[in-house]
Amino acid sequence: MLDAALPAIQAPCRNDRLADLCEYPFPRLHALLAGVRPLSNVEPTILTIGEPQNEPPSLLTRTLAAAAPAAWAKYPPTAGTPGFRTAVAGWLARRFDLPPGFIDADRMILPVCGTREALYQLAQLVVPAHKAGGRPVVLIPNPFYAVYQGAAVMAGAEPVLLDGTPQTGFLPDLDSVPPDVWARTALFYLCTPANPQGAVASLDYLKRALLLARRHGFTLAVDECYGELWHDAPPAGGMDAALALGGEQPLSNLLVFHSLSKRSSAAGLRSGFMAGDPGLIAAFTRLRAYSLAGMPLPVLDAAAALWADDAHVAVNRDLYRANVDAAEAVLDGRLGYYRPDAGFFLWLDVGDVCGTGEEAACRLWREGAIRVLPGAYLTQPHADGYNPGDRYIRVALVHDTQDVARSIERLARILS
Repeated sequence: MLDAALPAIQAPCRNDRLADLCEYPFPRLHALLAGVRPLSNVEPTILTIGEPQNEPPSLLTRTLAAAAPAAWAKYPPTAGTPGFRTAVAGWLARRFDLPPGFIDADRMILPVCGTREALYQLAQLVVPAHKAGGRPVVLIPNPFYAVYQGAAVMAGAEPVLLDGTPQTGFLPDLDSVPPDVWARTALFYLCTPANPQGAVASLDYLKRALLLARRHGFTLAVDECYGELWHDAPPAGGMDAALALGGEQPLSNLLVFHSLSKRSSAAGLRSGFMAGDPGLIAAFTRLRAYSLAGMPLPVLDAAAALWADDAHVAVNRDLYRANVDAAEAVLDGRLGYYRPDAGFFLWLDVGDVCGTGEEAACRLWREGAIRVLPGAYLTQPHADGYNPGDRYIRVALVHDTQDVARSIERLARILS
């Protein structure tokens, strides 16, 4: 029998920083709509999550099926395989017109299990205890991918959010950052093409951001996961800025992130890569050895095959372009619609018809069985309570074009 005099059980301690994490958007949306019942008999349409509904290319399934059984039994190397790194280097050279030798595949490329993992761990690598005599800063676009804020908070940094509004071209305003904040900055997460606004940073913008990183000693992390889903012209990327600036160490202070999730409709493969500054790649490889076993060898082979093939990406791009065309035919001149430069999201201003994105989300679910994401779930409010995302909803155009057209027509009718 247990001794009745045993002391009471004390709960295990936790990291106090968990309390500072923002609430993740999708559980928050679930709670918002939990008491809202759709009135119509229409099949629910989910336009919240950026999960491609197009079938992955057959090349993916063929490559995985051809994997030798022994490949699944081996622990994969953290740095991936020469075949994977060579395929990625080849794609980077084609996509950004890089000269021979600009990318050292063995020192400047690292496979990651989806870019979320790498974007989160990066802050654990590059945020010091102190910088410029104070608490280090991580700069984050606002709206933002939740992992940016989570990574900054858990690394002990001060998240400083930079609004991306119509007035700033939907990109962070570099001129709004005070000199003392630049001095304390350890990491700048820059998403281009932007999620959710679809804005693309110009080459001049990227060059300026990279020069600021070098001047103030921080890492510029360019999240380019939507960079292949452009509508009119391929957007500039971090590699373009590094090439344009040149120098003996053109990739210093720079890391770029790419994924097969959107490009190849292979979100379930959990495969991407980071590339850039060889010193950062080496340090990240060391850190990653402690936290992750690596990407399975058959997945590395399948990913290499996808990075070596551009034909399926062109098909994917055409599908998303057709979806944007279908939405534009309905929304042009309404709800603050503008054509995104890239990606498959619409960032619609519903303030004049609903007041807030939350009200619009409830109304669309109740009256049309359409689920969208309130913009305020992707943004953080200012100290005075103003939230730049309050007036917006994010709409993901990931279904086939006919379904997108019908859904957007229903959405416009409800919000008209």
